[in-house]
Amino acid sequence: MDEALLNELGQRLDAIPDPAGAGGLVANGRIVGLTEKRGRIDCVVEAPAEGAAAFSALVPAIKAALEAAPGVKEARVVLTAAARTRPPKRARLSEAATEQTRRAAPVPAARPEHVRAVLAVASGKGGVGKSTVAVNLACAFARLGLRAGLLDADVYGPSIPLMLGLTEAPEHRDGKLIPLEAWGVKALSVGLLVDADQALIWRGPMASQALTQMLTQGAWGTADEPLDVLVVDLPPGTGDVQLTLVQKTPIDGAVIVSTPQEAALADARRAHALFQKTGTPVWGLVENMSGEIFGRGGTRAEAERLGAAFLGEVSLDASLRQGGDSGRPVVADQPDGEAAKAFMEMAKALAGKLR
Repeated sequence: MDEALLNELGQRLDAIPDPAGAGGLVANGRIVGLTEKRGRIDCVVEAPAEGAAAFSALVPAIKAALEAAPGVKEARVVLTAAARTRPPKRARLSEAATEQTRRAAPVPAARPEHVRAVLAVASGKGGVGKSTVAVNLACAFARLGLRAGLLDADVYGPSIPLMLGLTEAPEHRDGKLIPLEAWGVKALSVGLLVDADQALIWRGPMASQALTQMLTQGAWGTADEPLDVLVVDLPPGTGDVQLTLVQKTPIDGAVIVSTPQEAALADARRAHALFQKTGTPVWGLVENMSGEIFGRGGTRAEAERLGAAFLGEVSLDASLRQGGDSGRPVVADQPDGEAAKAFMEMAKALAGKLR
C-alpha cells in the first residue's frame, strides 16, 4: 500500500475512540489488518471477546472513515474477537492481516446459528485430495436438495475459493459475514479475506480464532431456512485448528480422506484417533486417487480394521484436477461422470445420518 494512503487511513482510524478503553483504534492495536487493492480497502478489526457488541456497532463508522479517504472506492470491515493475553501495544499498521502473530485464545463457540448438522472432512496427510472431496460432497448435498454450506478451515492453504470459482470478499452485515454462493453452496474462506498471494503467517491460536469467527459470525442460515449441513474442510494433521473445531463446536460426524498407500493410511489412523479421543463420530473413510499409481483398496481395508464405514473410492482422474483448477466441481459440472457418481453415492449415504 502507498505510504501516504497508509498514513491517511491510520490517522482516520485512530480518530475513532476505542470502546474498550482510552485511545484510538490504531493506538490500542485494534487494527490487525489493512490492505488495499484497486481502490478497495479491507480492514480487520480485533475486539476483546467481552466487548465485541460495542465494536460491532462501530463497524459503520469505521467503514465511513475509510471510504472518506482520497482514492478509496469501497471499504470492507471484518470484525474478529479475541481474549487478550497481554496489554495491547502501539504498533505501526501492517499492510497484511496475515502478519499479525499476537497470541489470542480461541473464543468458545456453540453450534453455528441456524445450522442443523456439521460435517468435518479431514485427513492426516496433506495432498490426498481432502479439499476436492469436501467441495464435491458439498455440491452433492446441494444436488440432493439439501441446503449446504462449505467452510474452508484450512487457513494456511485455503483452496476452496479457487475450487468454487470465488473471487470477491464476503460482505460484513449486522455483525455477520455473508457467505458467497456457488453451485448451490454457501461458502466462507480466509482465502476470500486476504489476497491470494499473501502468506498466512499466523500462530496456532490465531488460526484457531479465524476458524471460530467464520463459524460463529457466518450467516449460514435463518430460522425459516436453516442450513441442513455445513461441510468443514479441515487442514491436514491433528493440530490446533482440528482441536478447536472438535472441542468448541458440536460436530455431528467426520469423514476421513486418504489415498490407498500406507504412507497416507498411517496418517489417516492418527486422524481417526483424534476423533475417537474427542468423542467425534467418524462416519466413514473415503479412498481418493485410486488406480495404478497409488494402488486400490488400501482405505477400504483400513476402514474395516478401524471398524469404520467405507464410503467409496474415487479414481485418479484428470477431470477432478481440471474441475478444481477452473472452479467447476465435477459433481455440478460433469454430473454424468464416474467421479461425480461416486460423490453422489457418498452424499446419499451421509445424508441419512444428518439430523
